[in-house]
Amino acid sequence: MAVASFKKFATILIILSEHLQFSHPLLLVILSKLFNCMMDTGHVPECFGQSYTMPIPKASCNVRIKSDTVNDFRGISISPVISKVLEHCTLDGRRKFFETSDSQFGFKNDSGCSRALYTLRCVTWIYG
Repeated sequence: MAVASFKKFATILIILSEHLQFSHPLLLVILSKLFNCMMDTGHVPECFGQSYTMPIPKASCNVRIKSDTVNDFRGISISPVISKVLEHCTLDGRRKFFETSDSQFGFKNDSGCSRALYTLRCVTWIYG
């Protein structure tokens, strides 16, 4: 539990990450059995997939000026904490099976927009 870096948002299930961090150690055994049953049966409860979207002002917007258009906000999804724990457990044990293409730049460690732009410049310089 200490490895996961969860934020302090109450989720749909009204469980905060602190509830899991400071719970009785038996909870880890119970969650482990629950996750193993879910893996064995191939069924995940519907509430694990539910989330809600919260609008966050974009960093480029001036906070002193009233933001009133959709373009001034970005959305983040708030998911249940227990489903995030399941996700981390699943990824930690099976990371070697989740390979991505070298052409993918988003949602990867040590990658992003600057790397994608660099690759684009190199390709256009070579073939342009």
